[in-house]
Amino acid sequence: MRHTGPDVNPALPKSVLANLGRALYTGPEPIKEPQMSEPKRITLSYRVPYADTDQMHVVYYANYLTLFERGRNELMRACGITYRELEAGGHALPVLEAHVQYYAPATYDDLLEIVAWCDSFKGVRLKIACEVRRDGRLLAEGYTVHAHVDSQTLRPVRPAAAFLAALGCLAAPVDTPPRTLRVEN
Repeated sequence: MRHTGPDVNPALPKSVLANLGRALYTGPEPIKEPQMSEPKRITLSYRVPYADTDQMHVVYYANYLTLFERGRNELMRACGITYRELEAGGHALPVLEAHVQYYAPATYDDLLEIVAWCDSFKGVRLKIACEVRRDGRLLAEGYTVHAHVDSQTLRPVRPAAAFLAALGCLAAPVDTPPRTLRVEN
């Protein structure tokens, strides 16, 4: 099964998404730069353990990138793709850039909401945006930029349209409302 072009239905059945090695990663494909629609978002609950805090009893600044990773991982899973399946298909998403803007600290035992979504896609670069909130208050926001690469050669390869559609990085049909997915730990 080979998907070509950005006209892939973003509501792909799980059976198609489950076979990433064949359905989503069949080699270089001509992909026009897509127009973004309203992206799929997930919200993940996370209780701050003591190990995440520093001597000042606030979440250590670098741990926010770990929270972003949790959000990115669950975004992919909620869209029917796991990192394990991505890697089994011979692909990886190394981080090229990371940015965090801090507004207020999180502390031990806070119940946080991590919101993640595909912010943009261009060429082989995928930008995943994240917000970290407590009781609706924005504590931190930022993004990570990833290159879609062949895991053996580490050379950039264009992701298949079905992969981008699954993450909400391709324009959805007009009659398809945006999806918000809630993931609980």
